[in-house]
Amino acid sequence: MLRDKLKGYKLILASGSPRRQQFFKDLDVDFEIRLKEVEEIYPDTLKAEEITDFLAKLKADAFGPIADNELLVTSDTIVWHQGKALGKPKDFDDAVTILKSLSGSTHEVITSVCFRTTDKTDLIHDVTKVTFAPLTDAEIKYYLEKYQPFDKAGAYGIQEWIGFIGVTKIEGSYTNVMGLPTDKVYHYLSTFGNNK
Repeated sequence: MLRDKLKGYKLILASGSPRRQQFFKDLDVDFEIRLKEVEEIYPDTLKAEEITDFLAKLKADAFGPIADNELLVTSDTIVWHQGKALGKPKDFDDAVTILKSLSGSTHEVITSVCFRTTDKTDLIHDVTKVTFAPLTDAEIKYYLEKYQPFDKAGAYGIQEWIGFIGVTKIEGSYTNVMGLPTDKVYHYLSTFGNNK
């Protein structure tokens, strides 16, 4: 379906995340992966989705000029908990600290997606509330040693063991927690031809 809507455009996904790449395959669109290293630094006055909006746009801007027929897609995900952004853990101990803070409480997972052409830049974001049961130290250690989720915001993947045993409630998009609100991305791309 989306292939027809995007005829004449080359979709570029600027993400090394295997999960995001799989989502784009599952949306049944042709796309190319193009990566650029970006230092993810943002002003400390920003909060919640302001952070992910800023970083998604920063990643898009890093590419400089793009071709007339290209549609560049960048994104950023954070875990927002107790007024603080939790990104990817620095190391094992940091991951333990993060998961202990999420244990027995509710946090928000926020993803922003930036769509850029030569004519315009659009941003969308999504917020999902995730509630964890209390986690024991042994459960946290087992999960981190076996799954090593050090490339994931908030030090966990909801689609992994910890999601099966620890998540008691989710309000909002499940795929958003995995790093991409696929329903919103689909809607944007399906109306893209009308928005030019």
